Amino acid sequence: MNVLLDNFPAFRDGFIGTVSITAVSSLIALVLGVAVAGFRVSPVPPLRYFGTAWVTLMRNTPLTLLFLIFFFVVPEILFPGMSPFVLGSLALGFYTSSFVCEAVRSGINTVPLGQAEAARSIGMTFAQTLQLVVLPQATRTVVPPLSSIFIALTKNSAIAGAFSNAELFGWQKLMSDKGYDIVPVFIWVAIGYLIITFTISGLFRLLERRMEVAR
Repeated sequence: MNVLLDNFPAFRDGFIGTVSITAVSSLIALVLGVAVAGFRVSPVPPLRYFGTAWVTLMRNTPLTLLFLIFFFVVPEILFPGMSPFVLGSLALGFYTSSFVCEAVRSGINTVPLGQAEAARSIGMTFAQTLQLVVLPQATRTVVPPLSSIFIALTKNSAIAGAFSNAELFGWQKLMSDKGYDIVPVFIWVAIGYLIITFTISGLFRLLERRMEVAR
């Protein structure tokens, strides 16, 4: 308990940092993932090729390597002076977007083809059909796997601590450097992550129940 009470401001900053980078990168992953999923089911071949290439590249690139690219290559070539928080959020968001894309695409494939054909027959464009007809029906199928994806993202955020971001695992390293016993430090870090992941899980369960009622 002493390790937490004596260093509570640092623990609080690490906890808030983990929540912040999780929230921002989750939003990036969700937006990009849905967009790329739309590309993957698009009737336009170049968009399909781009979507396939994006998923293949992001899913098969180690996350640590992606962080290295974003922190040491992107600032030098494209956007100098970007904050570590933004770079870490982008790396996590881009990586996770490939998993979101596949979950959304699987959900889209569960919607009967006749639904899209009926929408196109009344003059809807592909984008309108996807936005107004297909995605609302696919959402019920997509919500459960998204919960697991965002929980995994929370755990992956620990890598950001090695790249000048304040987060829970960085607090663990700070306490270890100060000479505290590693066991209670890890217990408090684990409790912090459990609070975040249980919150995410609870929110998605609530969303599933709301959608069941709407059905």
